Amino acid sequence: MYSIDEGRYLVRLARRAVEEYMSTGTKIRPADVPDEKLLEKSGVFVTLEKVTPSGRSLRGCIGYPVPHLPLVEATVDSAISAAFNDPRFPPVERRELDSIVFEVSILTPPVQVKVDSPKDLPSSIKVGRDGLIVESGYYRGLLLPQVPVEYGWDEETFLAECCMKAGLPPDAWLSRKTLVYKFTAEIFAESSPKGEVVQKPL
Repeated sequence: MYSIDEGRYLVRLARRAVEEYMSTGTKIRPADVPDEKLLEKSGVFVTLEKVTPSGRSLRGCIGYPVPHLPLVEATVDSAISAAFNDPRFPPVERRELDSIVFEVSILTPPVQVKVDSPKDLPSSIKVGRDGLIVESGYYRGLLLPQVPVEYGWDEETFLAECCMKAGLPPDAWLSRKTLVYKFTAEIFAESSPKGEVVQKPL
């Protein structure tokens, strides 16, 4: 479990990383880390959402599904990648920063969902708690736990959408060749662009 102070540090670190990279092309080195726990390896995703009068829209989301780097370093890398290297979007421009909300999701290590029959998968996951990774051969897709909540999906829809995110047919989760993993996340985000950092409930 991470405290709101630790979450605040990570979210502000993510924004600083993007601002510095935009200004100088260099990657910041995390300083004044409030707790050694943030130096431990952890999976993390950084999500950018653009705020407009009509609502919020995704502006970038990239991260590390498994513990690969110390959390602070993974947060910096993910923030820069979400802002400038998400293939779904053009790079973020400076004029956009004042309308973008930064969100950091700290992930638990993924665990394979093992069932007797693929038909049992929906009852083995829970919307509002689990994120999913679907894997089949070279195909792999991940959806964070907050995504099905935001879209109002049930467990079957969540599985189908994760399959499509992987580039697979929506019913690929019914194949025994498809591996499904679940994880949970602690989510910290700005309440508004550059605003107070809060912990988001699912």
